[in-house]
Amino acid sequence: MTTPTRTLGTTSSLTVSALGLGCMGMSEFYGAPDEQGGIDTIHRALDLGVTFLDTADMYGPFVNEQLVGKAIAGRRDDVQLATKFGNERAADGTMLGVNGRPDYVRSACDASLQRLGVDHVDLYYQHRVDQSVPIEETVGAMAELVAAGKVRHLGLSEASASTIRRAHAVHPITALQTEYSLFTRDLEDTVLPTLVELGIGLVPYSPLGRGILTGRITDDSSLTEDDSRRSGYFPRLHGEALKANVRLVDRVREIADGLGCTPGQLALAWVLAQQQRTGIGVVPIPGTKRVAYLEENVGALDVTLSEADLAALDEAVPRDAVVGERYGDMTSIDA
Repeated sequence: MTTPTRTLGTTSSLTVSALGLGCMGMSEFYGAPDEQGGIDTIHRALDLGVTFLDTADMYGPFVNEQLVGKAIAGRRDDVQLATKFGNERAADGTMLGVNGRPDYVRSACDASLQRLGVDHVDLYYQHRVDQSVPIEETVGAMAELVAAGKVRHLGLSEASASTIRRAHAVHPITALQTEYSLFTRDLEDTVLPTLVELGIGLVPYSPLGRGILTGRITDDSSLTEDDSRRSGYFPRLHGEALKANVRLVDRVREIADGLGCTPGQLALAWVLAQQQRTGIGVVPIPGTKRVAYLEENVGALDVTLSEADLAALDEAVPRDAVVGERYGDMTSIDA
């Protein structure tokens, strides 16, 4: 199968598959880790032409990069590989904070390359903005990695419009990764116009609203006890907020039924359609560790939405209709 491609960024452009694959849940957070399932899913993704893979050093911690490295061994040239630094964790998983110091940037990159078993990554993100370190210093160190051939393109994650602008002045930023879906649209106020102005691509994570937009999360029992989405860190997935948000998903399902697709495919198609709306590269990275869900997600590429369809979705899920913050603690989000 040939999956279409899209281009992220204009000053420093990177062509990737139109749909990416988030690998985080293969190792942590969304239930029990499944290394073999993750490897099988990555192999199936590559066979389907989904070649834009997303990981980070903090997933596991560390083991997700190792998993991805195993999966792409012998197929490195087929892959656009993205990883991240900045959410520093100890080997036992303890969160140590956000670290954007230049010396850490360099050491984190070298460690990621070793775990991945590669000599370069195609896109290297700062995972969260370190408020104690000027962004110019962090991106300056990242630019050194480009000059050294260890990194091809630079990205930011969850950065504000002003931070993006300052970073881009130091070295071209190819892509911003941030949460974006029918359920999370706050970046449309200032961040998205800045990306359009500067010609920076958008890589939406959680484009399925952490799974709720698939229609498979209907109540608290839909998730296993060891799934972090059951914690208070994700307020939208609990109690009255979940009930209200499921009713919104029911509206999405009605539109999806009329188009002959699943709610999840429709939600992904909406994100994909934002490329035509904005004129910048938009490449969502839904995550999964199951081949069946991957195949369902790829089906979104065959869903074409008219302006009437997009308007119907905007009416079904107004921006302010979703109940609950996307994180229980928003202090790590650059504002």
